[in-house]
Amino acid sequence: MDIKDILLHDETIFKDINAFNPDYVPKNYNYRDSQMEALAICIRPALKEGRPVNSVILGSCATGKTTAIKKVFEMVESSSEQIVCCYINCQLHTTRFGIFSQIYHKIFGHYPPETGVPFSRIYHSIMQKLASDKKALVIALDDVNYLFHSKNANKIFYDILRAYEVFPGVRTGVFAILSDIEFRYALDKNVNSVFIPQEIVFSPYSHHEMFNILKDRVKTGFYPDVISDEILEEIANYASENGDLRVGIDLLRVCGNLAEAEASRAIEKKHLEKAVKSSGPVNLMHTLKSLSSAESDLLKIISKCNDDNLTAGDLYKVFKEKGGSSYSSFNRMLDKLEFLRLIDTKFTGKGMRGNSRLIILRFNQEEINKCMVTL
Repeated sequence: MDIKDILLHDETIFKDINAFNPDYVPKNYNYRDSQMEALAICIRPALKEGRPVNSVILGSCATGKTTAIKKVFEMVESSSEQIVCCYINCQLHTTRFGIFSQIYHKIFGHYPPETGVPFSRIYHSIMQKLASDKKALVIALDDVNYLFHSKNANKIFYDILRAYEVFPGVRTGVFAILSDIEFRYALDKNVNSVFIPQEIVFSPYSHHEMFNILKDRVKTGFYPDVISDEILEEIANYASENGDLRVGIDLLRVCGNLAEAEASRAIEKKHLEKAVKSSGPVNLMHTLKSLSSAESDLLKIISKCNDDNLTAGDLYKVFKEKGGSSYSSFNRMLDKLEFLRLIDTKFTGKGMRGNSRLIILRFNQEEINKCMVTL
């Protein structure tokens, strides 16, 4: 089949190809009831003319944080006009003006002028509108760590959370979404004094949960009998090994495209093998880029040791010899590597207090080293 045949082929195995997009919000959203309930509890005071409870939403990549926020915001706005819910992707909007332009658009239905209008006027318009309408504002800042990279986080948080000091009656709250467990130590004291967040943790999906989520996505995105449970199981295994549900969803999309290109009515094993080969360690690279230099150094040491009996104590000795920091900082970094599913730890019951931990690298040593070299 040549390129023209591929482009003009009429038949499709996709019932809804959008079901495999990164920003797709599924109708059936499972395994996150407790987290969504916690989010709802944080918003509830605003329904009774109180202030929303600020929250930090923690979880490694592809654990459903963004989808949960969007689902809860959708339910709130469909049932009440007392709250304005504004979701902002901080990878796309990192400046003070950019963030408040998104809020302005949510409230007024159009964006403010990009030039000729001072920021203070836009800020005042937002807060005065909230005060006059007696509405609360809940802002979800997704990937909030990008605001810290641009050094705008403290000012933006201050503008949002201390608005009531200049505009009496204004009620605002922030949901900060991120994968970095060190976030809470990064805010200035004058911001922390009003932030005081509720912490909501999104644990990684289990293999069983990943399989069922992918199966629901298959029902939505493909026509019946396009993919067998056996191949879907292999995709779920691959996603679980990478610790990222998005890997599985993307594989479904790529497999579907490969099958269509061959005019096949079903996804076959050869399509999966080709999709896996072409995918590469993209998601691993994304996770590694989020590490600090000290965390990267620690991961390199773990990778080079490649020892099934590597304990946290032995690892710290090597880390310390190479100029590492205190044991408490080492412990926090170790916790973060586990949180991001780069390593596993297992208590051995040995040691002075019976809490000695084995350190287990979750990825192939060569794959980790290859990715680290390119960073």
